Amino acid sequence: MSSPSATFVVWSSAWLSGFAAADDVLDALQDWAELHEVVAADADTATTVDIPARGEPAGHPAALLAALRRTGAGPGRLVLPVAGDVRGLGQTVQFAAEALHTGEAAVHGTLGLVPETVADGVLRWTVFGLGAAPPGNPVALGEAEHELTGAMRVAAGLLTELGVARHRAGVREELRDRLAAQTKVRWPEGMPQRALRVLQRATEVSVILDLAGEDEPGGALSASAATKREQALRPLFDAVRIARCAAIDEAVRTLSNQSGRV
Repeated sequence: MSSPSATFVVWSSAWLSGFAAADDVLDALQDWAELHEVVAADADTATTVDIPARGEPAGHPAALLAALRRTGAGPGRLVLPVAGDVRGLGQTVQFAAEALHTGEAAVHGTLGLVPETVADGVLRWTVFGLGAAPPGNPVALGEAEHELTGAMRVAAGLLTELGVARHRAGVREELRDRLAAQTKVRWPEGMPQRALRVLQRATEVSVILDLAGEDEPGGALSASAATKREQALRPLFDAVRIARCAAIDEAVRTLSNQSGRV
């Protein structure tokens, strides 16, 4: 599926370039939670971005947009870190740790944003001052799409051999229902079609991987077979992450180049 950080990166970048209205950004965030609240990670950041510090009553998500303007942030970037791959997070230890914990973050210039569900229907965004903008690790969309397709081909034979989901009744219907639930995220008008296609493909693969991960190892008849299945799936998880980041990068570039519309 997509993520709150991906939604924020695309819509806020479109807003910064004049391609979307502030209300469009706030409305898009409603796909992820009814209530969004905003806090700064520490007192210094709170002063810089004029957002309440943690421990104080939280601010409104509109304050995030104001903070981007105030700090002169340019287009955003999606980061989906995992253990062993924290590229794009920079040197701020606390930000990197919390982004790694949640598995996602948005980076806008010298600000890092980490969303976290803190209650039913409540998503909290924590803003970190990064000192300097972390270097990006851009992957061309074509390369990412190729890697996603290639990883699927490499793993397909192993997944069939290990019988993933073979004993799971109604797996096709479950796959269809999950996919339908995870493809309702709104994107700005003008999103590049190739980026949308890659995001859709990544979502499809992610849903399959989720089902495979939940499946009891009935198709894997031994510990060695279970390990083999895990090894078959791991490259696909990495390919999905890379493809999503590349698609969001492409969307941000495209929308940022179509400025001044709103």
